[in-house]
Amino acid sequence: MTSIISTRPLYQGWLNLLLVAMRAPNGEHFERHVVEMRRAVVVLPYDPDRRVALVVSMPRTPIMLAGLPDFLEPIAGILEDEPDDCARREALEEAGVRLGELTHLGQIWSIPTVVTEKIDYFLAEYRAEDRIAAGGGLDEEQEHISVHELPLDELWTLFADKKIGDGKLAITLMALRLRRPDLFSVPVG
Repeated sequence: MTSIISTRPLYQGWLNLLLVAMRAPNGEHFERHVVEMRRAVVVLPYDPDRRVALVVSMPRTPIMLAGLPDFLEPIAGILEDEPDDCARREALEEAGVRLGELTHLGQIWSIPTVVTEKIDYFLAEYRAEDRIAAGGGLDEEQEHISVHELPLDELWTLFADKKIGDGKLAITLMALRLRRPDLFSVPVG
């Protein structure tokens, strides 16, 4: 069995970068870099009556460095308390929507080859009257969030046309489509 021999911090801050020395079953030694990140939450709010979902966009430096425009994402944030409470708080901060019951889809490792981050995924119904604020994120976090309320069929068409660049949105959209196919009129293919 492969084992860890030692762990050495290379950088510590908002995230930590580690160099991990390992030993393979045959005795061979090798090293791996690990990015330590805290857990996170993702929630896709959707209105089943109007067949729309709330998504956000914001400047993402890696995307900008690649020369690409901002893309759509579900609401997300770093876990600060219980996952469902955090998802509700992020929805209010980012999109100005008050959420009640959440459907927990599961917990997924974002990039298990190098990152320790695990993400709890949720779906949540809302209604027009649950939009109680403008959203946009907290000023002190400087996220510059834009809120978009888009038809589910439009989101699915973007996905089918390979125009959804964010994995979190792809996961939540597919999960919603599996659970509530009645909300979509666009064919799967």
